[in-house]
Amino acid sequence: MRGLFIIIVFSSLFSCSKDEDQLSEVPSLELISIGPNSVVQFEDSVVIRLAYEDGDGDLGGFPADSVNLFVVDNRNGVPFEFRIQELVPGGAEVPIKGTLSITLQNLFLTGNGSQENATFNIYAYDRAGNKSNVVKTPGVTVLE
Repeated sequence: MRGLFIIIVFSSLFSCSKDEDQLSEVPSLELISIGPNSVVQFEDSVVIRLAYEDGDGDLGGFPADSVNLFVVDNRNGVPFEFRIQELVPGGAEVPIKGTLSITLQNLFLTGNGSQENATFNIYAYDRAGNKSNVVKTPGVTVLE
């Protein structure tokens, strides 16, 4: 009887082990930073840093002539389009985490004023066609 009790206790302990956190196969983005806070139109660049996660590692690696990362200027709805390079060699299906840096050059005023507040919505697609969450940035002031 005592042997059966020990087996039940050990079985219970092993069945209660915590599973590792599973990353979703849908890519996830998180804003790390955006800067500088203000730029002069056609002169300064804005750098956006993002953290990414993808459970099956198929974020990035599209053909060279295609894009998979979009930064939409909320002032006019026009997207800046980028290509994320292959992040996992050989197409292996492994969970990935990392950071991306995006540089937006040549921002300009879209209206008649001497300054505007620009915010951006950012999202990506993986090779399976899964769309990430949409990240909205804080504002950057574009000056004349």
